[in-house]
Amino acid sequence: METARTTHVLVDGENIDATLGTSILGRRPRPEERPRWERLLQFVERQWGQQTNGLFFLAANSELPMSFVQALLAIGYRPIPLSGGANQKVVDIAIQRTLEELKSREADVVLVSNDGDFVEQVENVLDGRRVGLVGFTEFRNSAFAQLTTRGLEFFDLEYDVNAFNERLPRVRIIPIDEFDPTAFL
Repeated sequence: METARTTHVLVDGENIDATLGTSILGRRPRPEERPRWERLLQFVERQWGQQTNGLFFLAANSELPMSFVQALLAIGYRPIPLSGGANQKVVDIAIQRTLEELKSREADVVLVSNDGDFVEQVENVLDGRRVGLVGFTEFRNSAFAQLTTRGLEFFDLEYDVNAFNERLPRVRIIPIDEFDPTAFL
């Protein structure tokens, strides 16, 4: 029996949260300003027409954020709480290992991060499968741009995925076909 192809959605929540807080809002995001993560899985399912496996990587070190973990479970993610030494970027290490493992599997992948620490692993899975990168376009590591010729697809967490309830105060280059003057008046 043939099984449906799966897209593994790997979420670097720390990176998205840090970009949102530091670079976009200039402060710690309030809960209502954070992405609606269920919309991401729905977007990927609609966009690529296949089931998703949402993996949400968390640095938990000494304490497990149970309310957040329970919320992730309720919307279809598999939380992956990690711990390690003070100098270890545990989320990055785990995502890199997961991307390396996916190389040997028949599946597609969407990475949710702006972090250039994954460029090599993303390049390695661009072998004919569908590979996407979701984040904030203006903060995406520029090294990913060279991978578009190999098939890497880009999606903006706000504008493509519509993961936020309200517009973020972002400054971005607007394609003229998308320009709506009412957003500025």
